[in-house]
Amino acid sequence: MTGGDELAAILSALDNPHRLRILAALKVGGRNYVSQLAREIGISRPLLHLHLNKLEEAGLVTSQLELSADGKALNYFEVVAFHVELTPETVAAAAATLSDKPEK
Repeated sequence: MTGGDELAAILSALDNPHRLRILAALKVGGRNYVSQLAREIGISRPLLHLHLNKLEEAGLVTSQLELSADGKALNYFEVVAFHVELTPETVAAAAATLSDKPEK
């Protein structure tokens, strides 16, 4: 079962067309480094970094810094296998575990 905070983070991360495109590109093309991924998706590296950070915070992608043969640092990202089932029951169960309770 997905907890409320985790579900909220996942849904928030998926609530952006750029992030959906990023996940799709990583799923289809496999792990990739930031500069190449930015070119493939057609967005700037700073904007891509913002979106990748959101996806990583939600646990949907992981990153690994590696050195290329010529000594350049490349940050590789890849999709983490995930499964989210949205039903009224799973949403209600997740809502009951949220750490941020709305004020009354």
